[in-house]
Amino acid sequence: MARFPDAEIFETRKIQFKNPIVLAGFVGAGLVGPIAINHIIAKTGMVEIGVMRSRYLPPSTVFMKGRLRHPFRFYANPEGTMCAIICEITLKMEGLYCLVSSILDWAAQNGSREIVILDGVASQSHDGRAYCAAEEDLVRTMQDKDISMIPQGFITGIPGGILTECLTREIRGLTLLAHANKEAPDSVAAATLIEALNRFYEMDIDTAGLRENKERIHEEFGELSQRYAEHREETSGMYM
Repeated sequence: MARFPDAEIFETRKIQFKNPIVLAGFVGAGLVGPIAINHIIAKTGMVEIGVMRSRYLPPSTVFMKGRLRHPFRFYANPEGTMCAIICEITLKMEGLYCLVSSILDWAAQNGSREIVILDGVASQSHDGRAYCAAEEDLVRTMQDKDISMIPQGFITGIPGGILTECLTREIRGLTLLAHANKEAPDSVAAATLIEALNRFYEMDIDTAGLRENKERIHEEFGELSQRYAEHREETSGMYM
């Protein structure tokens, strides 16, 4: 019997990549990462190209409007210039290094030189600003685009693992963060991060739906937000 893999990306569709930028969102405060990545996928016409298979993932699946889908998915736009990674389950610390290595090996094999993690910082309220953590030269460039530097802090879980591993590889890692509701899905914070992406990468992803449909998004992501609240002490987090 075949052994279940430590971590591998099972590709379901072939895409011709052109040094894609990789955007990633994992379960965190306000579910900012998954909400933002879901919105980007929809607005840019991305298609699913693969899923993460790993014995370290909990035996869970996701239903959205009755449709079954894998909880840890990979997407790309038709042009092959942008990829997205979205994980809609909480992850334990065990096995995270395997997941991190698999993600970065896959990104390198497909010619990516940059991975951007979108995440939330648990807070009482959203202040309307985007923050960044990256290598020094990139931070200065982002500040010119009205993206504030984080003076100090630390990142845990799979986002922290990816960013740390990027420091020893030929791939640039950075994170965009926003203060987000620590108890409920925060689509406004997600919109703030996408608008920061628009400024820095000269994109044009509309965010009106995230700001106008807060109640619908809250309903769609409510159960996942509750699960994150129950397990946030052992999952990823950003503190500053």
